[in-house]
Amino acid sequence: MRYLHTSSQQTLLLSTIIGLCVWGSLQREASAHGAYIETRNSTTVEIQANYDSGEPMAEAQVLIYEPDSVESPRFEGKTDSEGKFSFVPDQSGDWEATVRIAGHGANSVIPISEESTIASASLASPQLPLPQKIMVMAAVVWGFVGTALYFQKNKP
Repeated sequence: MRYLHTSSQQTLLLSTIIGLCVWGSLQREASAHGAYIETRNSTTVEIQANYDSGEPMAEAQVLIYEPDSVESPRFEGKTDSEGKFSFVPDQSGDWEATVRIAGHGANSVIPISEESTIASASLASPQLPLPQKIMVMAAVVWGFVGTALYFQKNKP
C-alpha cells in the first residue's frame, strides 16, 4: 500500500483549510445579497425593501401590478435612499410588488381589503440551498487539492 509523503499530507491539509476558509466567506456574501419586502397597515402602501443584511435597497426598480392585471405595471418607480416606495391602491384584491436591483430582488403579494385597509405581508427571496452550498465547498476544495497535487508532481 502506498502512503502519502509528509509534504503531500501537508499540501492536502493546507488545501483543505484554505477551501474551508473560502467556503465560510462565500456563505457570508451569499446571505448579504438576499432581499425582502415589508409592507405596513395604512391607506397608502409603503414598501420597505432591504437586503438580508438589513441594508436598504436604495434606488431599486419597483413595479406594482393591479389585481388580475400582470401584463403591465400600474405603478413604476424607484425606492428612495432608505429603500422605501409608496403607492395608493384604488381597488381591493391582491396587488403584486416587484423590487429589483443588480440581479437581486424580491416579489410580494399585498392583499387589499374592501375597506381599503392593507394587511401586512412579507416575502424573502430564497438563499442558496444546503446541497448547493455543499457543492460549492466541494468544488473549491477540489480545486485547491488538484492545484497543489499538480505542482507537487512537477517537483524533482
